[in-house]
Amino acid sequence: MTNENTHYEEFRVNGEALIAKVKEILHEGNVRRIIIKDDKGATYIEIPMTVGVIGTLLLPVWAAIGALAALAANFTIVVEKNVE
Repeated sequence: MTNENTHYEEFRVNGEALIAKVKEILHEGNVRRIIIKDDKGATYIEIPMTVGVIGTLLLPVWAAIGALAALAANFTIVVEKNVE
């Protein structure tokens, strides 16, 4: 889906691959927000990248993502990106 200057991408991953995929997405750049949902569509966490830019604030986010990975088997990662 696309909304003016914003583009959304969805990735389906299992719990083991969750952290690796989020790290991969962050390294690609242009990310405004990451939303992690379970296989039923319930949102577990939304990560605005204004927070992600500051390294020390990112540590609790990684811990939360790691805890999520242990809770469920399948996730959908929704990535909101800026399109110029």
